[in-house]
Amino acid sequence: MLNAEQSVEITVLHRHGMSIRALVDITGCARNTIRKYLRSEGKPALKERAKRTEKLDPFKPYLIRRIESAKPDWIPATSLLEEIQNQGYEGGITRLRQFLVDYKPATAPAEPDNRFETDPGKQMQVDWVVFRRGKDRLSAFVATMGYSRASFVEYVTDEKIETLLACHEHAFEYFGGVPKQVLYDNMKTVVIERDGYGEGNHKLNPLFLDFAKHWGFVPKLCQPYRARTKGKVERFNRYLRRTFHVTLASRLKMSGIHLDKDTANVEVRRWLRETANVRIHATTKEQPDKLLKAEQPHLQAFPPSYTGVSVREQSLTKPVAHVITPLQRPLSFYDELVAAAA
Repeated sequence: MLNAEQSVEITVLHRHGMSIRALVDITGCARNTIRKYLRSEGKPALKERAKRTEKLDPFKPYLIRRIESAKPDWIPATSLLEEIQNQGYEGGITRLRQFLVDYKPATAPAEPDNRFETDPGKQMQVDWVVFRRGKDRLSAFVATMGYSRASFVEYVTDEKIETLLACHEHAFEYFGGVPKQVLYDNMKTVVIERDGYGEGNHKLNPLFLDFAKHWGFVPKLCQPYRARTKGKVERFNRYLRRTFHVTLASRLKMSGIHLDKDTANVEVRRWLRETANVRIHATTKEQPDKLLKAEQPHLQAFPPSYTGVSVREQSLTKPVAHVITPLQRPLSFYDELVAAAA
């Protein structure tokens, strides 16, 4: 059987008068093969094999559209795999990753996190994740338990103190109790002045401090200029942004739908329940939801509902004293002036 290159060589040399015997010596092909080829008027004895169709091929146009819809962000391969599996893809993630490598933007190496392990029920780490700024602001309150790595997420449209307190209460309800300590960075609604009372003694927002006292947890600040010391929630923030938010927002964008707070909260609760808190955590090698069940007995019970009464009472019972100096003189003063004039 001849390939295309051999057939061309035989055709050209035979036209120049070369015999079949000589063609056998030059090409190494069998005499009958050469003779059969020449009798077929130059048609190749071998047909090129048809290009193999890959399992991923039908889904490549969709994947390219998803990549474009998410820019400048990136959708993880695991999320894209789930989407095309729902459309009938039967291949594996390795081939998908090979296809995506040509489209994935270069990223800087991640800064290493400082890892601190805490006892069950001791610490919760809190942070804001900002997705949109301006009039159409969209942020997420994120709380991660230090021991179990179980996480809670609530989308909001502002980061006011009232919103922050409400999100804390919702997180405590979600986890089934109150931790002994909550770790923050320099949230303006939490800290007024770092080291305000000396090194390590921070001046906190009085309303927030009263809220913490009511619920029974101690607010702690992470080290200055090293926000990543609260690495558990920081790592989850990246996971939330890539795996959930970018995936959802870009998918809605393809349909002309703008992601709002209510839609995000409905979807993120399902994602927490079905994905985030039941995955095998890379550090603990356990499901966060499973470890949370072991952590819950160490959490504090719920106090009565917080109303902020103690702060308001303080402002009423300790008014600022104002000393008023009278502008009038006593009447005797004027009598003395009249007598002297007379």
